[in-house]
Amino acid sequence: MMPMNPKQMKKMMKQMGIEMDEIEAEEVIIITKGEEWVFKNPSVVRVTAKGVETFQISGGYEVRERLVISEDDVRLVMEEAGVSEDEARKALEDAKGDIAEALLKLTEE
Repeated sequence: MMPMNPKQMKKMMKQMGIEMDEIEAEEVIIITKGEEWVFKNPSVVRVTAKGVETFQISGGYEVRERLVISEDDVRLVMEEAGVSEDEARKALEDAKGDIAEALLKLTEE
């Protein structure tokens, strides 16, 4: 098969009902239950075929741990330490979700 220039390829795809658009994205974040996949300056292409959109993301990324702190934990720390919601949430974030450690830090001060 002979190589096809990009213009011809795009024309053929359009005839088949496939459209491709490049999206100028600065950052893409995929959030899972325990992680965040962060793509900085990615190449993002939206492909539409038969009414279905799909996205292709490529480029460098980093995976970060995602800390999920429940509202129940925040309320518990607030009540036990007698602090505001913001203080309780910050203490839990600093303690990576460990309630006992957050309480110790707040009551030592």
